[in-house]
Amino acid sequence: MDENQYGNQNESILFVGDSITAGGNWQQWFPDYDVHVETSPDDATDRLNERLPAVTELQPENLAILIGGNDFGLSRSVEYVVRSIEYFLAIVRQNVPGSRTLVQSILPRGKEFADDIRDANRHLRQYAQNVHAQYLDLWPAMATDEGELRPEFTTDRLHLTTEGYEAWLGELRPALERLHDAPPMSRPISIIRDGAVAQ
Repeated sequence: MDENQYGNQNESILFVGDSITAGGNWQQWFPDYDVHVETSPDDATDRLNERLPAVTELQPENLAILIGGNDFGLSRSVEYVVRSIEYFLAIVRQNVPGSRTLVQSILPRGKEFADDIRDANRHLRQYAQNVHAQYLDLWPAMATDEGELRPEFTTDRLHLTTEGYEAWLGELRPALERLHDAPPMSRPISIIRDGAVAQ
């Protein structure tokens, strides 16, 4: 895979995810970043809470998250998946206010999961706007019309082949370029308490 040069030497980027992220060669693909990865192959959204201390300690300038596919294989609900990711993003915004965050749509897998994953992604797109994160819709590049992971990108309808990673990177690289130019998630969140707005 071709290495991409951004001129972001020493700027940190943290990739958070599951087996799809765990299988990436992130430092090779993004050599001008200080790359960090918080993931393990079996991660689902309930593991995001375990990642928060490391995220807070690192204070990354850029964060890219892709997670949720394993949850649907575990028969978890759309609401469970969405709330877990939303909670993680809210804490990141509170504890790492200088970060620029990219929320990637949950990747397609088998078509039997398509409706639930599409539904979750609709919620995540809206929430990303609410916390001033960027959103990357990977489905046009990665999904069939039936909502299944394209067969040329996988051998098991879940994990990516080399061709699958190439397709993902084709979307991710320009998204990270745009992320680099975006403002951080630094505006304070308004909290409603007893009819009054607190900062």
